[in-house]
Amino acid sequence: MKTDLYQQITDQIIRALEQGTRPWHQPWNAGHAAGRITRPLRAGGIPYQGIN
Repeated sequence: MKTDLYQQITDQIIRALEQGTRPWHQPWNAGHAAGRITRPLRAGGIPYQGIN
């Protein structure tokens, strides 16, 4: 029987939620970053604008 990847991921998310983890929250504190947090750069060095 083939393993259902979607079911595995769903099960991991459910386990995390049952343990009290909120996976949609960022796992870091931006106030503790070593510098300014910037948008990722495209290959041409232009900041990503949020649209493809």
